[in-house]
Amino acid sequence: MAPVAPRSGDAIFANVERVNAELFTLTYGAIVRQLLTDLEEVEEVNKQLDQMGYNIGIRLIDEFLAKSNVSRCIDFKETAEVIAKVGLKMFLGVTATVGNWDAEGTTCRLILEDNPLVDFVELPDTCQSLYYCNILSGVIRGALEMVSMKTEVTWVRDMLRGDDAFELQLKLLKQVPEEYPYKDDE
Repeated sequence: MAPVAPRSGDAIFANVERVNAELFTLTYGAIVRQLLTDLEEVEEVNKQLDQMGYNIGIRLIDEFLAKSNVSRCIDFKETAEVIAKVGLKMFLGVTATVGNWDAEGTTCRLILEDNPLVDFVELPDTCQSLYYCNILSGVIRGALEMVSMKTEVTWVRDMLRGDDAFELQLKLLKQVPEEYPYKDDE
């Protein structure tokens, strides 16, 4: 039997059960607002959003692998392309462009073509240091850690802060060797 070809982000997105985009956006906004109220410090909110995203990412990777039929990526470059074209499309309905690779192939940037989390959002002057979509960096970091890639994911540009695009930097810190919980000879 021939191997199953990976499904494109568009094909997966067409078959995934969805929630109303406005409901999703407004619910996320309510979560961020509540965090700002509870934690008071914007830096703490940034950390909490990243941690929430990380916790989501370590679980979301299972669904991604099950529904996308994506096989193991050869390197970090291929992984970034899969995130940009399949992962983001599958869960957010958007794609990203991958670029600005360093010479070692361990650092790149994802430029989001759209960001549904920021519909209806304007940051007040008191929250200009807030990375409103920091949950996305945590999701990517958590998902990559589950496939043995220790990464650092940070926001480089954010339209809510006056920039011209939404841009994330992905940096591969180390490839973690897989460890098996048991030995075959026992």
